[in-house]
Amino acid sequence: MEKGDIKELTTDELRLRLKEEQTLYTKMKMNHAVSQIENPLKLRSTRRGIAMIHTELTKRSKEEATKNNQQ
Repeated sequence: MEKGDIKELTTDELRLRLKEEQTLYTKMKMNHAVSQIENPLKLRSTRRGIAMIHTELTKRSKEEATKNNQQ
């Protein structure tokens, strides 16, 4: 997932995508523990994608809080 893609999504879409990515990461982690997965670097990229989504959601919530405090 690219940073530009994340910024284009709405907040609700980001929350949905976050749940999907977390579920995928958990399944991949379990599969990797049982037997070696084909590409272990996918674990890293999925984890980083989750972090980027968290960062964007935090940024948006802070912007919203700032906007509400200014009014």
